[in-house]
Amino acid sequence: MRLMAKNKFHDGPGPSQRQLRVGELIRRTLSDVLMRGDVHDPELNRMSITVGEVRTSPDLKIATAFVLPLGGKGAEEALVALRRNKGELRRMVGKACSLKYAPDLRFVLDETFDQMDETRRLLSQENVVRDTEDRDDPA
Repeated sequence: MRLMAKNKFHDGPGPSQRQLRVGELIRRTLSDVLMRGDVHDPELNRMSITVGEVRTSPDLKIATAFVLPLGGKGAEEALVALRRNKGELRRMVGKACSLKYAPDLRFVLDETFDQMDETRRLLSQENVVRDTEDRDDPA
């Protein structure tokens, strides 16, 4: 029987406690830095950006931050500004989190709110409401 090599991108048991803890620490640090306007970029400091989640790679060398500007407007401009200031943000995170290696930061648009809106829309459709009401009725 041939054993398959374990793929690091395989959907396994999920992130470890350490990954979750470090991701939350990085999320809080990024949120604080962006809220205080510590970055030397006036364009970025004018934006109000929410850091919804940070996921780290198993070796903690890559941290993917899911971000969204307040109100959802100017998302692409926010991503460009964050990516432009990635080095400075990385230094601040490394200093604040006292990790052996400051992780490479990657920024992606947080689509959680869009997914929640879509779920609400689907659940409010007439046929779905009718089907769920039928299940609740013990007739």
